[in-house]
Amino acid sequence: MKRRKAREYALQFLYRIDFVNISPGNNTGAKRLPNIKNNLEIFWADTAEKDSDTKAFAEDIISGTIKKLKEIDPLIQKTAQKWNISRMASIDRNILRFATYELLFRKDIPAAVTINEALEIAKKYSTLESAPFINGILDKIAKEHAKK
Repeated sequence: MKRRKAREYALQFLYRIDFVNISPGNNTGAKRLPNIKNNLEIFWADTAEKDSDTKAFAEDIISGTIKKLKEIDPLIQKTAQKWNISRMASIDRNILRFATYELLFRKDIPAAVTINEALEIAKKYSTLESAPFINGILDKIAKEHAKK
């Protein structure tokens, strides 16, 4: 449950910065990534989380996702045929981002676990249609690209 909670924090953080920063997936051409350390300090101050393991896992997912956005966003865009990543719901886009990061770069986490966790978080935070949409994209990414 600590890792699920950490992933939820990662989603909340990524969602938050998605509104104040222009990410590589947007079509504006501008690419400005956030100062992760400063934003994390503010984020943790706003939460009541005290568990250091939960925070550490969340921060790993957050920083890894942000550092790899230039690889993650184009892959999501390519995989989500006929969907422009900048037009996806922000919740769905950020679930896809952190889950894709896990699939591609966290070899210690089985793909099935990553996908299941992403779907459970989508069911909690997004719409009814989101889980099948996210499942389709992540399943395809896992089969074609993950952990090679």
